[in-house]
Amino acid sequence: MKLNYHHLYYFWEVARTGHLTRAAEALHISQSALSGQIRKLEGSFGEALFIREGRRLKLSEAGRVAFSYAEEIFRQGAELSALFESGHQPARETLRVGAVATLSRNFQEGFLAPLLEQDDLELSLQSGGLDDLLRRLSAHRLDLVLSNQPVQGDQQNPFRSRRIARQPVSIIGPPNAATNVIFPDFLQGLRLIVPGAENNIRHAFDQFCDYHKVRPRLIAEVDDMAMMRLLARDTRYFSVLPPVVVRDELKAGNLVDYGALPGVFEEFYAISIRRRFEPVILARLLAQPAGDFLNQI
Repeated sequence: MKLNYHHLYYFWEVARTGHLTRAAEALHISQSALSGQIRKLEGSFGEALFIREGRRLKLSEAGRVAFSYAEEIFRQGAELSALFESGHQPARETLRVGAVATLSRNFQEGFLAPLLEQDDLELSLQSGGLDDLLRRLSAHRLDLVLSNQPVQGDQQNPFRSRRIARQPVSIIGPPNAATNVIFPDFLQGLRLIVPGAENNIRHAFDQFCDYHKVRPRLIAEVDDMAMMRLLARDTRYFSVLPPVVVRDELKAGNLVDYGALPGVFEEFYAISIRRRFEPVILARLLAQPAGDFLNQI
């Protein structure tokens, strides 16, 4: 089969708008002519590329695959034009990864490190709230989302959550601040900086305290792990943190890990869209053993 790039371009425009009429207006052709071009492309592929939902068109699984290729094809076409116009080399292939804002930067660095060693690949790393990142993933503007909680997919949004690592959570504090640390008694009345109420670590920590009937004194609730790291480093308070967040401070001796909280963990998930044709680089990234990148952090 010889690919008709004219048909592919029309498909790409419809897929980007999700609406046949709007795409036809932008392309300055009739809606019936545009529909005919799409049908020819579907006939050459032997696959339906769209599923109609009311007045809107939703990409089928085959359509998502075709769209990802079309995005790359026309992106490279634009780069080729820019190359001859400016003389600059075109960009490399891009893998787009989203990470929730509360996720440890050290964990992200360790997990994504293999991508940074590939000369033919450019990593686009975006941060945001989980709901926003999932919308971008569903709209094919992201290839993968890293999160500290799983999500449940459905027929409309076939998300797939894969747990890729699990880290203990510790009580972190300044050097020489405590001796004879025994849990759970050590926590009674302890002045603590803790993750925000929506964080899974906080849920597990609260359950631990409720079960053992201990009541620490909460000094601050912080949603962002980067901010928690700064507070742990720059104050004399203890913090509930995965050690990975303050890796450098622990190595330098500026902070001390006073022990892992029994049964309290942070879990890391990779969320993707379920598909038949997974990009090879993404499959390799997800296949790496947790020990390989956890040892780096």
